[in-house]
Amino acid sequence: MSLNINYDRTAISLSVICLLQCLVLPVSLLFFPTFFLLPLIEQWFHSLLLLFVVPISIFAMLLGCRKHKSYNIIFYGLLGLGILIVNVIWGHDLFGESGEIISTAIGTSILSYGHIQNQKLCKLSCH
Repeated sequence: MSLNINYDRTAISLSVICLLQCLVLPVSLLFFPTFFLLPLIEQWFHSLLLLFVVPISIFAMLLGCRKHKSYNIIFYGLLGLGILIVNVIWGHDLFGESGEIISTAIGTSILSYGHIQNQKLCKLSCH
């Protein structure tokens, strides 16, 4: 059980890191305007994080669902991951900078909610 909870926590942490980076970078650019290449780095960073978030999230959700048999949790995981994937690929073009940040926050929140529910159900199914 603790292994599954650790995967959930790891996935939540990676999603939050992505969100924080999304929120902090535009503010930091105001103070350090010489970092004109950071949007390229930001896109690279989001893609790299997503390479970790997707498999860990899927693995944690499936592992938990096998244990607690509540497969509706996968809906939150897939919805959150879907939003994050769309943001990484087309977010800036579709939503603009502010919309991309808001959409990332929504995707991260949905994914994190799914992982938190997964953790709760895993704890309940063990007792």
